[in-house]
Amino acid sequence: MDYRNLGNSGLKVSAIGLGTTNFGRRKMGLSESTKVVHESVDAGITLIDTANTYGPAEEYVGEACRRIRDRVLIATKVSSPVGERPNQRGASRSHILDQVHRSLKRLKTDYIDLYQLHVPDPLTPLEKTLRVLEDLVRDGKVRYIGCSNFAAWQVARAVETSGALGLERIVSTQLEYNLLSRAAETEIVPCCLEYGVGIMAYHP
Repeated sequence: MDYRNLGNSGLKVSAIGLGTTNFGRRKMGLSESTKVVHESVDAGITLIDTANTYGPAEEYVGEACRRIRDRVLIATKVSSPVGERPNQRGASRSHILDQVHRSLKRLKTDYIDLYQLHVPDPLTPLEKTLRVLEDLVRDGKVRYIGCSNFAAWQVARAVETSGALGLERIVSTQLEYNLLSRAAETEIVPCCLEYGVGIMAYHP
């Protein structure tokens, strides 16, 4: 397995990560999911990516990694809707603080290696979101922060805002990128190269 730096964080991750969208779906129960996690780690994979909206995936990852926590880097996400009530979505301080504690409990861990904004939140000022993520890093609940499904200008704005305010900056972004879906090469890839932000491709 090859290992690469995650952006300019200094953190090394396996070139191939394990996505868990299907945990709890398509006959992927706890035992099947645990087997996939353990075989992946044995093959050298260190990065496991999940989200608070992937059904029971966080719980499955937490159970599978309970005895091998020191061998894996767990990435999860926040900001996508988790319910129908008004504050059950987005990147407000209230929602993030509520969801990070729920994710930590489901993942059976004291910290999240990479905490990502799943989608942009147009209703919450970016500065307020970055400040609560900074607090989570300072409190030791989160070690690195990232984003997902951000446009190039949104990645640039996040990096520039963090720099201007002296806040923790994003180290990675997730995006759809494969041989048939290469729109990212027009703007987002050059943006990430310019700012030293790592790229995590989904649907590879």
